[in-house]
Amino acid sequence: MPINGTDLVLVKNLDIFTPIIDEPEIMGEIAACNVTSDIFAMNIPEINAGMLVFLAIKNNTPIEIAEGILKGIKKFMEKINSKICGGHTIYCEWPLIGGEASCIANKDWIVKKNGVKKGDKLVLTKPIGIQGVMAAYRILKETPELLNSYSDNELKKSIDMAIKVMTTPNQNVIKTIHSFNDFSFIHAMSDVTGFGLAGHTKEMLQNSNLSAILKTIPSIMLSKELSNEFGYAFNECNAHETAGGLLIAVDPKKVEEFTNTLSSKKISNWIVGEIEKEGSNDVRISKKIDYLEIYNF
Repeated sequence: MPINGTDLVLVKNLDIFTPIIDEPEIMGEIAACNVTSDIFAMNIPEINAGMLVFLAIKNNTPIEIAEGILKGIKKFMEKINSKICGGHTIYCEWPLIGGEASCIANKDWIVKKNGVKKGDKLVLTKPIGIQGVMAAYRILKETPELLNSYSDNELKKSIDMAIKVMTTPNQNVIKTIHSFNDFSFIHAMSDVTGFGLAGHTKEMLQNSNLSAILKTIPSIMLSKELSNEFGYAFNECNAHETAGGLLIAVDPKKVEEFTNTLSSKKISNWIVGEIEKEGSNDVRISKKIDYLEIYNF
C-alpha cells in the first residue's frame, strides 16, 4: 500500500495455520518464521513494524502451552531484530497459530513474485521435504512400528534438520541481496510453502508466456523415501512445505556471483532450474533430475 506523498509503502502479510509439532516454543518459532517469510520474499530486509499475534486455543488448554507458543514467537522475532507489538487470542475447538507481520519500506526495493525472464536461473535457499519428515515425526509418537525399517538416529537427525529449516529466517538472504549496489538482476522471488516447489515456480510464471524446468532437487535427508512411502507428491515437487526457502529468479550473467556471495555468508543455496522459452506456464521436471540428499543445514 503506497504512503501518499512519499516513496514508501506499507507491506503486510497475514498467515494462520494449525500446529505441526507438539513442542509449544518450537511451534511458535515456526509460526513466526512462516508469517514473516512472505515479507522477506518481497525483498524487504526488516520487519520494522513488528508482528501482531493471533492465537486460537481450547478453553482447557494448559497456560504453559499458550505461554510457550508466545515465547517461541518472541524468540524468533528477536532473532530478526523485530518484536511482538500486540495481537488477539480467542477460544476455539481447533488450535490456530499465526498473525500479521508488517513493515514500511522503500517502494523501489520491492521484488514481485512474477517478472521472470527467459534464461533466468532459479536459486533455492532451503532444502525441501518438510511434509514427509513431519509425518514421520507424528508416526514416531503414535505408531513407531511403521518406521521400523528406518534408523531411529537418522529419523531424529532428519526431524531436527526439518525443524531448523522451519525456524531459520530468510532475512539473511535478503540482506545479501541488498549488499549489492544494484540488485536489478533479481527478477522475481517467492517463498516455498504450501504449493510446493513446482507450485510456487508455476506462480512465478503467471502471465509470462514462459515455462520452467527443474533439474536439481535438494532435500532433507530421508525426506524423499518418507514422502514416497506416505504418498506425498515429492517426485512431482508438489509436496507441501512450511516456512521454506526463497526461490529466486536470477539473471544468468549474475547467478555465479550471487550464489558465491550467499555461500560466503554461509547461506545454503542451489541452482534448481531455469526459465525456458515461450510456453504455457508449465513447470517440467527434468528426466535427468539430480536429487541431492542434504545431511547438514
